[in-house]
Parts: sequence; C-alpha cells; structure tokens
Amino acid sequence: MVSFQIKNLSFSYPLGEGKALDNISLEIEKGEFAVICGKSGCGKTTLLRHLKPALAPHGKREGEILFEGRDINSLPQREAVSEIGYVMQNPENQIITDKVWHELSFGLESLREEPCRIRLKVAETASFFGIQQWFFKGVEELSGGQKQLLNLASVMAMQPKAIILDEPTSQLDPIAAAEFLAAVKKINFSLGVTVIISEHRLEEVVPLADKVIVMEEGRSISCAPWEAYSLLKKMGNPMAEAMPASVKIAAEISESGERERGEKRLPLTVRDGRLFISEYMEGKVPAESGKTTRFSEKKVPDAVKARNLWFRYEKNGSDVIRDLNFSVKKGTFHAVLGGNGAGKTTLLSLLSGSLKAYRGKITVGEKGEKLKVALLPQNPQTLFVKKTLLEDIEEGIGAKMSGEEREKTARRAAEQVHLQNLLSRHPYDLSGGEQQKAALAKVLLTEPDILLLDEPTKGLDCWFKRELAEIIRELCEKGVTVIAVSHDIEFCAQYADYCTLLFCGEAVSTAPAKEFFAGNSFYTTAANRMARLFFPQAVTNKEVISLCLASKAKA
Repeated sequence: MVSFQIKNLSFSYPLGEGKALDNISLEIEKGEFAVICGKSGCGKTTLLRHLKPALAPHGKREGEILFEGRDINSLPQREAVSEIGYVMQNPENQIITDKVWHELSFGLESLREEPCRIRLKVAETASFFGIQQWFFKGVEELSGGQKQLLNLASVMAMQPKAIILDEPTSQLDPIAAAEFLAAVKKINFSLGVTVIISEHRLEEVVPLADKVIVMEEGRSISCAPWEAYSLLKKMGNPMAEAMPASVKIAAEISESGERERGEKRLPLTVRDGRLFISEYMEGKVPAESGKTTRFSEKKVPDAVKARNLWFRYEKNGSDVIRDLNFSVKKGTFHAVLGGNGAGKTTLLSLLSGSLKAYRGKITVGEKGEKLKVALLPQNPQTLFVKKTLLEDIEEGIGAKMSGEEREKTARRAAEQVHLQNLLSRHPYDLSGGEQQKAALAKVLLTEPDILLLDEPTKGLDCWFKRELAEIIRELCEKGVTVIAVSHDIEFCAQYADYCTLLFCGEAVSTAPAKEFFAGNSFYTTAANRMARLFFPQAVTNKEVISLCLASKAKA
C-alpha cells in the first residue's frame, strides 16, 4: 500500500523567481524508509512541508498529494495532526513546555485524549525511547541530542502512521546523531511507521534507507541506496560526493581496474567497507602513508590565548567551562569538536566578548594589537533584521558607502555564496542552508581579523562545503584566523589545520587535524575506521584510495 503519492507537484513562492518544486511525481510505500537529499535550496524542506498540511508553505501550487489514497488537504484536522508526525531541524523550535513529561503529553492533551490514555501512552513512549531517567527534568537541562529525541518521542506518543524529519541531526554531535538515527530506525523496523527524512550528513542515514530521493532544482530522482552513487556519478550530479565514504572508496578502487566488482553490491556501511578493504588488501603489502603538513615549521604567533578560564551561567549553577586552556595560531583554521553540552558554543561566546569568564584570561592578538572579532552564530536567523535578503546584506555594510555602492557590494557578497537569485526573498523564507550562507555573507562584510563560526556547515550541501573551505583558506592566507565549532568530522578532517576536543568544559586534546583524527576511535572519519587496520594514519577518502592502489602484491 502506498503511504504518500505525489502527482505532478509544482510550487512557487510569492515573489520567488522560478519554481521551488517542478512537476514532481513519486511514491513512498507504507512502512518504507526514504531519504531525501540534495543541494541547499533544491526544494527538500519545501517538499516535506507539503506533506504536513499545517506546515504547507504559502504560494502557488499545482498537482496532487495523496496520503493513503486520500487528498492530503481534505484530511480531518485531527487525522492530519496525529497521523503525520513532523520533526524540525532545530530542537529548540519544537519544544513548547517546560518539563519533559509535559512535553510528551502536550500533543495528546491537544487532541483531547482521556487522562488515563494519556498516562498510558506517555509511559510506554518514555519506556520505548529509554528516557525514564530524565522524565521529570526541565527541558532546559537537556542536551541538544536529548531535546531532539524528546521531540521525536513527543510526536510518536500520538502514534502516527508516518513521520517526516527535516535534517534532524544537523545540530547533533556524531554520537548523539547516531543514537537519534538508531531510534528512528527502531520506529521504522519495530512499528512499521513510514519514515521520510531529509539529510546532508548521509554517512549514517543512507545505509538505513529503502529508497534515496535526490532533489535537483525542484525535480527528483529516485533510486535504491546501493545504486545512488553510481547513478549520480554517471549523471554528473554533485550529490554523488555526499554518499557514504564506504561506497565512494569501493567504487573508486573498483573503477581503477585493480579489482573486478562483478555483480556484487558496493558496501554502504563502515563494517562492509572494512571487509571490502580487507579483501582487496589480501596478499598485498600496505603502502606507507607519507608525512604531510599544511604548516610552516617556523614559529607562528598566537592570535588567541585562553588561560585557566572558568564560566557558569548562574551564580550557584554548575561550571560550563572549567579551567580551560586554549590557544590558536594566527592565520590558521582551528576546529573545536565535542559532544552537545561540552561548552563549545559558550567558548565562542567568551572569545567574542559577549560573555565574560569569572576567572581566567583571554588574550586576543599581540600586545598593543587591536583585532576585529566577528561571530557567525549557530542560529543564523538572529542576524536577519530586514524584509529582503538584499536589504539585510546591505545592512551589514554600514553607512560608509553610498546607496549604489552598497547595493553593488551586497550583490557581490550574495554572489560569493551563490544566493544572487534569491535577493528579493525574505531571509526567513530561505532554506536552512541558504540562511547559513546569507549569514556568512553578512559576517564576512565586516572584514574580521578573527572569524568565529558556530556550526558553519549546518544545512550545507557537499558542493558548498568545498566553496566554504576555499573561502576559509583564502581568509587564512590573508592572515585571518578562523575558529569553528563543528560536528562535521569529515569537513574538519579534510580542511582544518588544528583540532581541539572539548569534554565537560575542558580542552582535553589539541593536535594537527590528521594526527588528531588518526588517534580517535569515535571522533574520526568513516574512512579512518574502515582502513585503520592497514593505514592507521589515513583519515580522508582520497588518502585511503591512493594508499590502497599504491599497495603492491607480496613478493
């Protein structure tokens, strides 16, 4: 039986240029796990919101959407609310109440369920998701991963037939993201609930899928997960680069002519990727990994130093930053990683001056040097104050330029982040990835000496991540210091100069990126987990592929 049937769906936003969705037709079977992916602004969120009547965007729509054979817009409101669940990208945006137990019961109370039924459904939902230990806690005490799991549990308490998730792991650390996706898979596998999820981080989610739907300029391509990489690469679609490391590494080695793949499916998981490499390396001597560095051996001065920092948000509260020591070399890209609640965003706020430590010292630049510090916050919407994107970017320029010069500068900034066709849109009408780009453009106009980025790749496709890395590299070459808090391990491994791991408010490890990731078990790349038995120092796909191909048969 078909869960969702979309027939010739087209949609245009008011004042928008072109169609956000263009004649989309697809079917999602009941109980299926479907992954939707695509470049930022390709229409993923727009499509997902059309599948939840209460969230459908305003604009011109053509075509038809059926839910279990019925027009989705003719569903009784109670059914539309309870039978189609929706989990948003930002955990904070969906939480309504102050306590965990109240949040779990809120939807059921809104549906006017009997109190005895509410108690039963809340109890079994809490047990299913394993959240009994924090059942009576205030929601402000929860980590980001716990908040998102609470959102999912609150939706599932209403016993929906389908759940829609819009980039639900974008603000979660790798471990919390894996736990959240395991809960989603459990819902799909154990309860038979249809799952439709959009994601940019495909390493963990594609192996769970029954179907992959790739969005491109408002259109869609549907295929099986194990076919996605080969099909997208053949089409020249940039989303091929977003597929899991295991399938990309195996495909490149297979296509080199070194190994005949035959009819065997390419591996989708780290486990199967490790077996693939073990099979390939049988009878071969592993090639040696060359020692490379992106840094000069000469001494580089520190742009930022933090010594013995202590910080808490409330006088009698717990310390969020605890005796933290941290330094960043001038003109480098320094990534800060760690779990949700480790203190990463608080550290950026301290470095930017928006918060002040009650003990310890932060030194910016050398003695007598005045450096400009700019912060790109985790929520880009906090920077938007105007009615159109063009006006908002112009607002970031200041009053130094004339009106014509200001507009030209704003248009160049928008072009740098590929938003030149969206300047008439309200910033809040942009997708999450587009808002991230717009905020970056606005911050870069301030020409900072030290640029602080809080989750800069959140919502960005792999194509623009490369563009972002190039922007960061150009800034570093000009002497700008970039400090980024990130959960995006693959991005940091490929592009960062140094990495620091925060745990419970302390900096427990700092090292050059390659050395940092090669020594970790969990905070490391999929490529390293696959190949570390043979190439323990390899952390990127490119390194693993080149080392495999360079390995020679034993004499």
